[in-house]
Amino acid sequence: MHLYESQLMKVKTVYFCQNCGVQSPKWLGKCPSCNEWNTYVEEVVQKNEPSASNAISKTSYHKKTTDAVLIHEIGEQTEARIDIIDKELSRVLGGGIVPGSLVLFGGEPGIGKSTLMLQLALQEHNLKVLYVSGEESEQQIKMRASRIGLQNKHCYIYTETSTTNIIAKTDEIQPQLIVIDSIQTLFSPTMESSPGSVSQIRQCAAELMKLAKESAIPVFLIGHVTKDGSLAGPKVLEHIVDTVLQFEGERNHVYRLLRTTKNRFGSTNELGIYEMQGTGLREVNNPSEILITAREESVSGVAIAATLEGLRPMLIETQALVSTAAYGTPQRSATGYDLRRLSMLLAVLEKRCGFRLGVKDVFLNIAGGLKVEDPAIDLALVCAILSSNEDIAIDATICFAGEVGLSGEIRPVNRIEQRIAEAERLGFEQIFISKYNKLSADHVSAKIKIVQVAKIEEAFTHLFG
Repeated sequence: MHLYESQLMKVKTVYFCQNCGVQSPKWLGKCPSCNEWNTYVEEVVQKNEPSASNAISKTSYHKKTTDAVLIHEIGEQTEARIDIIDKELSRVLGGGIVPGSLVLFGGEPGIGKSTLMLQLALQEHNLKVLYVSGEESEQQIKMRASRIGLQNKHCYIYTETSTTNIIAKTDEIQPQLIVIDSIQTLFSPTMESSPGSVSQIRQCAAELMKLAKESAIPVFLIGHVTKDGSLAGPKVLEHIVDTVLQFEGERNHVYRLLRTTKNRFGSTNELGIYEMQGTGLREVNNPSEILITAREESVSGVAIAATLEGLRPMLIETQALVSTAAYGTPQRSATGYDLRRLSMLLAVLEKRCGFRLGVKDVFLNIAGGLKVEDPAIDLALVCAILSSNEDIAIDATICFAGEVGLSGEIRPVNRIEQRIAEAERLGFEQIFISKYNKLSADHVSAKIKIVQVAKIEEAFTHLFG
């Protein structure tokens, strides 16, 4: 009896919130962190199982040991990145894949996460790749690979969910890149909880991080998302990994956006654009051409904005529709743009410029399904709203780059020369910018005509007389 009680003492259980990962020593009906109800589940977090822990240690890498060193004794060296064919993914990662990095790749179900990762595994002919799948069979992956139409003779498909077996297979094959689909399907024998639970995700991520760092093999983890769009699992998962990529897009649109929310090796402002096709995902090298609609005749309420995503200049089409309120109460709707900022712009037009828009419906749309937060598109949005209100079309050869302040002034924006160069490259003849933007001599004499305005009224006079 005493032996049985001593065995029970070795088992430790706590309660985890399955939504945000917060732990509690007892069950709670409502999580104090995320305010979700009935999300606490009891999980075993500690159990004396020497056989399981020894199995992990036998297959783990022990190629290098660490010791405390003085900072001035550490030599400086630039880590050589792995060049990949996918230029969009390479740009978002910061210029290639860093050896030993752990990358978390998330997105909505059916958005194309597995397709993009399989494309990466199949198109890198110079890399030995281990593609681990816990969700699909070998035949399902083969069918998708045949549809993509890419072949890599050094790509290994391994359908497994145990981290012990995955680490052992990595030791056997010695790949140069590992793809895990997905982290929620893996389980570690050292944990008693089921796959997908908070403790299992945390333990599996820690073991894979150890594998990546000690073997210098980059590991890509595909992760699920919750109903509100955030990455599933504990928040510590995002802290463990080096890079967090988010794959976005609407199912009704063919374009997919790849963003970085965390990157230890580069900028978090870069954007990659893909087009979903029957044969997989195609890179979009020139997004400006697909985001601007080709029209045979001019239409009111359309203005082109010069925006930036990271270091990448793009020209996007902003659309506005202003009409008399049909039901008495004016409606305000914005797709791809912050609704509160739209309300601010309408208040500026009403208060500072005298345009009576308070009794009219205003609908705003960013073409192409993009979500833009760059304040430099304010001027284009205001001009699109005024164009729809006056029912006068804006010349298709004019674009805009300027932020609108609360007093109706046009404020300067950053990297204006890159925006001007992109507009000139795409054949635009005029660009409206802030009067307070300082330009170099090269852009003053550029082929494109630069119109500098200080207030909204000046832009209105130039456009509509």
